[in-house]
Amino acid sequence: MLEMRFIRDNPQKVKDAIIAKGEAGVDIDELLAADESWREALTELESLRADRNETSKEIGRRKKAGDDAEAMILRMREVNESIDVKEEQVKTLQLYIDEALALIPNLPHPDVPLGDGEDDNVEIRRWGEPRSFPFEPLAHWDIGVQLGILDFERASRIAGARFSILRGGAALLERALISYMMDLHVEEHGYEEIIPPYLVSRQSMFGTGQLPKFEDDAFLVNRQDYFLVPTAEVPVTNMYRGEMLGAEDLPMKFVAYSACFRAEAGAAGRDTRGLIRQHQFNKVELVQYTLPETSYETLDDMCAQAEKVLQRLNLPYRVLIMCTGDMGFAQEKKYDLELWMPSYSDYVEVSSVSNFGDFQARRADLRFRRSRDARPEFVHTLNASGLAIGRTMAAILENYQNEDGTVTIPEPLRPYMRGQRVIGFKGS
Repeated sequence: MLEMRFIRDNPQKVKDAIIAKGEAGVDIDELLAADESWREALTELESLRADRNETSKEIGRRKKAGDDAEAMILRMREVNESIDVKEEQVKTLQLYIDEALALIPNLPHPDVPLGDGEDDNVEIRRWGEPRSFPFEPLAHWDIGVQLGILDFERASRIAGARFSILRGGAALLERALISYMMDLHVEEHGYEEIIPPYLVSRQSMFGTGQLPKFEDDAFLVNRQDYFLVPTAEVPVTNMYRGEMLGAEDLPMKFVAYSACFRAEAGAAGRDTRGLIRQHQFNKVELVQYTLPETSYETLDDMCAQAEKVLQRLNLPYRVLIMCTGDMGFAQEKKYDLELWMPSYSDYVEVSSVSNFGDFQARRADLRFRRSRDARPEFVHTLNASGLAIGRTMAAILENYQNEDGTVTIPEPLRPYMRGQRVIGFKGS
């Protein structure tokens, strides 16, 4: 969330950010006018309250002296009526301002390229070469069905479209990927392992920027006002909400596994087939709280940490810096990692690595002091998918498929697969 003071001092910068990010619905001139009216009304309210206090004292003095206080009492009633009117005005204006501020996006970092959508994202590097197959490769959904390890039909019968049942080798591969990624980030990158709640409050969703803008993409639990987590970013970023940290506590580094739940209200087309875009999926998430001056160095570190998973699994990928129109509401700067999918003949996102600056911290009240007597500052928050499990599995099935229909298991995962080297047909 942006500070109202910042918007007063930089109205054009904020207007430019709203345009660059393709956002709409907040008129900055109207907001500034409301803010000015709010400040004027608040000044008038404070003056009326001071008048009431002085009048109350004067009534007390007159009564004590045995003088007539009736005129003062009548005046007090008028002042109280004026205070009631002014308090309602201040409250109404404050509500409008708060609702408007909640809809204003974060400002893009100067390094972020201008653009309207995914065609304007900028590729900054590639790793690995897509495999050349001596046979016609299959899509992961066909591989999984033929091997009897992915069951979309029965999942649809249980829950509806965009769900899957993982069976046998796929279920084991899913667990292997989760354990491998968690171990890698804990043992090599120094993260603390977290398993967070899968239900979060409205306040937590607001803190990370999912609400109010993205409520239609979330799953709300009826009658409880809980949301199923769209990502572990939400509970983990809110872990220290309202607490005062010390500079010596930073950085704080967490890696969390969770199931993720997304309504994907606007999604359609090819991505809804197979494991690429489902309502429920698993993900390993990296979250850091940092000092403001180190957050951009941390962003690059987190990108490299997510890349290491793909490198160890020998999955070709590319890294993009997202343009202003495609990087999201709350981010200052974002990288996407996209891995090679033969069925697409293209790259598909498997990780987003984002720096939010102090945008989330202001919404979630995440603060620190550099010393005991220093003024509070907001931490910077960052996150990265490290990685999305279903999409990584889909890429393994496609990139490691064999002509006989089996799938070779990447070497780093074999210790987690009971020593299994290949996912084969049942009974073979």
